[in-house]
Amino acid sequence: MYIPAHFAETRTEELHRIIRAYPLGVLVTHGADGLDADHIPMELDASAGPHGTLIGHVARANTLWQRCPSGTPVMVVFRGADAYVSPSWYPSKQEAHRQVPTWNYEVVHVQGTITLHDDERFVRGVVAKLTRRHEAAEPKPWRMGDSEPEFIDAMLRNIVGFEIAITSLVGKVKFSQNREARDRLGAADVLDARGSNAIAHAMRKA
Repeated sequence: MYIPAHFAETRTEELHRIIRAYPLGVLVTHGADGLDADHIPMELDASAGPHGTLIGHVARANTLWQRCPSGTPVMVVFRGADAYVSPSWYPSKQEAHRQVPTWNYEVVHVQGTITLHDDERFVRGVVAKLTRRHEAAEPKPWRMGDSEPEFIDAMLRNIVGFEIAITSLVGKVKFSQNREARDRLGAADVLDARGSNAIAHAMRKA
């Protein structure tokens, strides 16, 4: 990934924040048939290993767990807030028409080694962690105990768990840091007014 110095994000805690805020990762693998990508929600355990560990699961019908045996190197891409930015939103445009459109975004590339877990205990733990986190905001969070045990057991048999020991984290945060403050803040105001609040807030902090 091309990263100009002013867009580089190296703080581990900030990279972990992006992963947690946007947990649907693109798991990129390379096998005998070439490149492939799967879109999978993952849970980050920041305390496991020097850079953290990702856990998730795939459908048993997905051949990923057969194509990529334990020990296979993989990449996971987590894309955070993003938005188109028009040069018309820059106050400086009115003085010098030397601005062009761009796209602001934040992204984390994770590299690591995958380990497959085709056992009920691990898979049950993954499902419990994912649902506990994503159901937390619901008035009555769903739990596996809400369903008949036989139904849950059958569903768990149809998925395979995995964990990815992270070996490196590379982050890029492009929030108009290379622009004048008035242009960056002017663009943030327009994005905020149009409902892109997350990236507008991040641009104001950049």
